Amino acid sequence: MKLLKNQSGQGMTEYIIIVAVIALAGIAAFSYFGKTVRNQTAAMSESLAGDATKADASTKDAGKSADAAQTEGGADVNLKDYVDRQKK
Repeated sequence: MKLLKNQSGQGMTEYIIIVAVIALAGIAAFSYFGKTVRNQTAAMSESLAGDATKADASTKDAGKSADAAQTEGGADVNLKDYVDRQKK
């Protein structure tokens, strides 16, 4: 009977589940916007280095990546489309 009332591990289990969900959300967001973030970081570092030409090119690449991510993020998909999207 005492075994059924022992809930000391419940809090840790819930915490692990919450951390896992947050990690998955972070991975999903980074997979959509990772290229954009890399290009923006490159533009900032090139701008700090004084290379305006490369900074402008990186900024344009970041804009293209953001547009592509927005298009992909706004696409209406379901489980039937999953296999086709994984092949791309």
